[in-house]
Order: sequence, then structure tokens, then C-alpha cells
Amino acid sequence: MRFAPPNPLRIADRAAGLNATSVRSYNERLLLSLLLQNDGITRLEIGESTGLSAQTVSVLVRSLEQEGLVMKGKVQKGRVGPPTTPVVLNPEGAYSVGISIGSKRAHIVLIDFVGAVRFHATLPNPEPNSKSNHPEFLETIQRALEVLPPGTQDRLAGIGLALPESRSGLTAGKSDPKHRYAALQEEIEKEIGQAVFVQNDITAAAAGESMFGSAKPHADYLYFYLGHELHSRLVLNHQIYNSNSPLSFDIGLGALERLAGGKGLPTEPLWDRADLLLTWENDLIASMRSSITALAQFVEVRTVILSSYIPEDVCQALCAKLGTVLPGVTVIAGKLSPSPKAVGAAGLPFSSRFMVE
Repeated sequence: MRFAPPNPLRIADRAAGLNATSVRSYNERLLLSLLLQNDGITRLEIGESTGLSAQTVSVLVRSLEQEGLVMKGKVQKGRVGPPTTPVVLNPEGAYSVGISIGSKRAHIVLIDFVGAVRFHATLPNPEPNSKSNHPEFLETIQRALEVLPPGTQDRLAGIGLALPESRSGLTAGKSDPKHRYAALQEEIEKEIGQAVFVQNDITAAAAGESMFGSAKPHADYLYFYLGHELHSRLVLNHQIYNSNSPLSFDIGLGALERLAGGKGLPTEPLWDRADLLLTWENDLIASMRSSITALAQFVEVRTVILSSYIPEDVCQALCAKLGTVLPGVTVIAGKLSPSPKAVGAAGLPFSSRFMVE
């Protein structure tokens, strides 16, 4: 079976259903799992992948078409035999909201069933006050929901929340991020009336890249997320390992900002300062190469995926540079934008509602 992202730390009650888009059977989940991991698949290929009979596949596809979750794709010509029509996901079959909490700001997105971002907003991180974690969060989620096409409000699968590890050295209690985030989760469920699915932010980003991004065709790879720090996840046979480890490397964008600050230079825009970039890139490449070399003692690494919210050209340049020092390793830039963690968070309701675990 193709990769399904790991279970969120808290799974919402599936008995609530999704009205018109509820998934009633294991076989339906099996078929949707295949479609979420492929851009399109023929009925014959569905049967070969699942072992289901042609009749059963036809019944499943027809049922999901009636629910609006799948539809016919473009006719495929040029193959041996008659043209075939693949089954594909209907982009308007389901929607989801994703929220990621970063080191300085939070991102909120609304995506459709194929991962296309329909809404994006950036907010300062939530902080507690007398009435709410952050009123702007609830208002922004409501604005995202207003983007839903008319008549599709019942197709919202839920809200995904990608949370970082608690920072060390913080005093437990109301100031502890875990308490603040738990309150935020409860508040969203209460005020918005939607189930909230929670996962570690780096794991969510890796899962999103597998479901919607550059990692989709790959079963085994080492995933790097370049944010304020550098994080990694190992993916083998589509399964994420080290999924909730707090380990990270302090060579991310925070280190680049410190380089600029140490020279008395403004941090915006960092990407125009070639001297700073060269120093930072060399240190970053060395850290990633060290991780890959250490891992290669136990697992052969053939593919590396680097995901980040930095400018696309900078990310592509980093991938090219890393590839030159790692012969035999393919280095690929992630393609989830504008926020890989938020898009990954938005994928959590899909994986929990529709995919085989």
C-alpha cells in the first residue's frame, strides 16, 4: 500500500462523517488512498494494485463519482490497445484548512482535494489573553471558509494544526506552548465547529510533500525541512520515521539572520547579500552532508528532498550544490508553497478521513 501520513496525535471522531462526502467502507478508503498518491489511475491499475475484481472496482468508482469525490480524467492515447480513461480526484470533492505555528509567525491555508492552495494568510503567533488565544486566528479561519465555492461548505474535511516541539527551558504552566496550543485547538473546535487534527509540524510537512509535492513518486528518501532551524525525517517505504523527535540543527534561517546581525547588517533582504549567503550555504551543506553520510552507514540514501519557504531559486541552488558533493544521490527541491507546514497540516484531515491507515 502506498504511503499514508502517520496518524495525527489526536484523531477527531470519524463517526461525525462528512455529510455528502462521507467515506463508508475500507475499499473506498483504499481507492482514495491510491488516488491521493497518484495523479490518475485506470480501473485496471486499481484492480492490479488492490486485488479487487473489475466489478468491485466499477461499483466503487461509480459510488465515489456520485459523491463527487472522483471524476474521469483525460483520455490516455498512444498506449497499446484502446484509449483508456483514468480516474482522478475531483479538486472540489473535499477541502481542508491547515494551520502551522512557526518560530515567529503562523500560516493559515485552505486547500482543495488535490492540494491546490485556495487561500493563504500570515499572522503573528498566538499569545494568551483574557478571552482568547488569538482572536485573529478565528477570524482568519472564517475568512478562509468564505472562499469555499457556493454549496461546498459540507465538503470541509476538517482543520489540521501543525505544532512545533516545546522549546526547552520554558516554565510549565499557562506560558508553556503546549498549554497555549491545546487551548487554541479547543477554541477552534468550539468556535468554528470543525474537528481539529494535530501533528508535529515537521512530520506534517513531510507528509504533505508525499501527498501533494515532489516526494509523491518516491518511496524512500531523506527529508530536510529548512526553517528557522534544519530538521530531518527519514522516509522508508512511504513511512515516516523519527516522526516526533525534537532533534534539529541550528544552521537554518535563524543562523543566517545572526550572521547578518553580527556584521551590523539589516536582515531584510538577506537573499541579496552574496557574502552572507556563501558562508551560510557552505555551513548548511556541510550539516546536511554529515547527516546523509552518517545515515548511509545503516540505510542507502539515493534521494534527498529539501523543503522550505525560502525563495524557490535559493532552494534550487542549495539542492544543486548539495548534489555536487553527494555523487549518486538525487537532490530534489520541495514544491509545496507558500508554507509547506501549513499545506501539510491541511493534508491531515484528508489522510485521517479518506486514507487507509
